[in-house]
Amino acid sequence: MNYLRGLDPRLPRSVWTMEVGGFANAFGNGLAFPFLFIYLHNVRGFPLPTVGLIAGTSAAVGIASIPLSGIIVDKVGGKRTLIGALVLLAIGFGGYALVHEPWQAFMSSAIVGIGNGAFWPSQSALIIGLTPPARRHASFALQRVMRNFGVGLGGVAGGLIATTENATSYTVLFGLDAVTFLVFVLVLAFVPDPGLSRAEAEEPGRYREVLRNRVFLAVVGLNVMYVAAGYALLEVFPVFAKNEAGVTERQIGFIFFANTLAIVLAQLPLTKILEGRRRMPALALMTFVWAVAWLIVFAGGVWLHAGSAAFVFGLAAVVFGLGECLHGPTQGALVADLAPPRLRGRYMALSTLSWEIGFVIGPTSAGFILDTAPNALWPIGAFTCVLAGCGALLLERRIPPELRVTPS
Repeated sequence: MNYLRGLDPRLPRSVWTMEVGGFANAFGNGLAFPFLFIYLHNVRGFPLPTVGLIAGTSAAVGIASIPLSGIIVDKVGGKRTLIGALVLLAIGFGGYALVHEPWQAFMSSAIVGIGNGAFWPSQSALIIGLTPPARRHASFALQRVMRNFGVGLGGVAGGLIATTENATSYTVLFGLDAVTFLVFVLVLAFVPDPGLSRAEAEEPGRYREVLRNRVFLAVVGLNVMYVAAGYALLEVFPVFAKNEAGVTERQIGFIFFANTLAIVLAQLPLTKILEGRRRMPALALMTFVWAVAWLIVFAGGVWLHAGSAAFVFGLAAVVFGLGECLHGPTQGALVADLAPPRLRGRYMALSTLSWEIGFVIGPTSAGFILDTAPNALWPIGAFTCVLAGCGALLLERRIPPELRVTPS
């Protein structure tokens, strides 16, 4: 019992309420996210390079909209900006259900990009505003648990619904995903708006102040590599598993659930272990764990097929999930600690920008690699992960001493 009490993240009720909405939304994303590449390639018949470009379009448009989103967050606050982002995302993901031609998919992807560009800075700013500074790492850890639990359960449900023999099944997935964004909007009605202090409202911020913080720029620059070689490859993994190893949609759903289960069970204990420990070595360890996961995928793709490949891919998903547990409470909290309150929206915007750039580089590059040498993707991803980990270790000495350690 003492151990379980020790895992309590000790967060305000408003944060828990917000994460209930995040869980519902994540469930919807889990329904659709693992199957986007399969839907566009196997159901709608778009070539893999085109599918990669469609996925990259969302990130590219997000990149263009993120700087404005940061300004809006600093002007009107995180809650209002988040509501607008959720409405746009409902329109964009719902639009995928109506896609029959590539231009329609590009349009939906662009709307999703605008929504994502505002979603992450506003959600992060709202979480930071609702959470005491010493508990930010726990707040980001809880977000990772709820989000991945929702995505995992949604992935299992999506795997049971989706079949390439019936295009309507995918229409159902994307329609349900759109509804969950609106559910999140309803939940936010019960979340207080921390608002802006008088100093924040009266003292204008500028992006040039953010760009002068070279340590912050290095932190988010490394995050581009984490995303491109890590999370982005998880997005393209399903189409590789189905087309190169004969894994079914149902098995893909359970593979993603294995990833989720690893995060749900390990996130809070690992967050507790991280307290009082150095942040940058934790991020380096994450990249080495991810490299192992991608090498497991490589081995499964080369030597195994169907059920046996699915089992090995599930193992890789678990390993990858353990790495994710190191990223959530470390990266987000470090960025939050580097950000002055009056520039919080802009800092969160540039942090989000690093994710979007990673999701441009990752899926776009992976789409071309999968079309020419599918198995080569995973050793390339593993090498890039290790390279990013070495960069994290080198950066540690430039981090302010008081921010090098996760609060205990």
